[in-house]
Amino acid sequence: MPYQELELSTTTPVLSWANHSLSNDESRMAKNVASLPFVFKHVALMPDVHLGKGALVGSVIATKEAIIPAAVGVDIGCGMAAIKMPFNSEKLEGKLKQIRLEIEAAIPVGFGENKEIEKNVTNWQGWRDFKELHKNVQRSESKAIKQLGSLGGGNHFIELCLDTENFVWLMLHSGSRGIGNLLAQHHIDTAKELAKLADISLPDRDLAYFVTGTPEFAAYWHDLQWAQNYARFNRDVMMARFKHIIEKHLAGGKPTKPILQVNCHHNYAEKELHFGENVYVTRKGAVRSRVEDYGIIPGSMGAKSFIVKGKGNAESYCSCSHGAGRLMSRHQAKNVFTLDDLVEQTKGVECRKDESILDEIPGAYKPIDEVMNQQSDLVEIVATLKQVICIKG
Repeated sequence: MPYQELELSTTTPVLSWANHSLSNDESRMAKNVASLPFVFKHVALMPDVHLGKGALVGSVIATKEAIIPAAVGVDIGCGMAAIKMPFNSEKLEGKLKQIRLEIEAAIPVGFGENKEIEKNVTNWQGWRDFKELHKNVQRSESKAIKQLGSLGGGNHFIELCLDTENFVWLMLHSGSRGIGNLLAQHHIDTAKELAKLADISLPDRDLAYFVTGTPEFAAYWHDLQWAQNYARFNRDVMMARFKHIIEKHLAGGKPTKPILQVNCHHNYAEKELHFGENVYVTRKGAVRSRVEDYGIIPGSMGAKSFIVKGKGNAESYCSCSHGAGRLMSRHQAKNVFTLDDLVEQTKGVECRKDESILDEIPGAYKPIDEVMNQQSDLVEIVATLKQVICIKG
């Protein structure tokens, strides 16, 4: 059996697909979540599981009549997009640096925002509902418009990849930017305030929750869905610009039909049917993998990534890992590795090689092949990709 039930003495079992035992802090976090009265059936931990805030990153939590906003996290709708193009590697020869510079010019990274706003951004139907979002974000509409089509920082990235058959793939990782973060923070604060007022005893303040049927739950659910849609569209906008640059260099500017397109969240919540019951499923660093669902599991910036198809494993709530998972914190990585290590570990990849991205060095992540071996019952591999260009947020 690929997963094991952890010995945590909780009323709700915890099933783990990781091939390593949890640290004391990780065990405590898993135990805290599994001890909440509204958690359904069991908690599922993916092979890339590691410490998060309130709940473990790489955990799938199904709940009845309640939701934990901090378990969804602050980068609502964070996820991946990838498209397979009908070009091969030969067309890229001698063009990698120029392509990287053009992508960096077209897509703002870090705290950057767009100076010019495209028509498809201003026409996005989500703006019609902006006035219905949390009152404390109302002054942020113009910033949200300018950030739509921007990457953000941290572990967000844009990559040009090749698969084992030499086909060109475009891939990126991003979420709901500043507006998603702001919405999440306000709702998390409200949940904590409610818990305090009701004198609810929680194993961790970050596990404060909303109960269905309350105005607070309805407001959070509404804003959550809005931010998830913003995140998905954000990836679409960036991908269209990325594709345009690739077509310019590889197809003489001619629009080209992709062979396959995938866009999936890995930090989100949805209402789904599992074990015959309608439940709220929070995937905190996990991808939905129902039968025939396509997903993306990236490695680190010097490692392989995988396009997968779900097997619909019921025990994992039809989920799989969202990446390799961190082996060490950003702070640790900066203390352990040097710039020379970064240069060595990203050999053959056209990317920035400076200290600002040292915390994203491949050595700070778990080996992606191990992570994939642990979830052969969750997904099948459709394509194995290796990046030739990587742009970090």
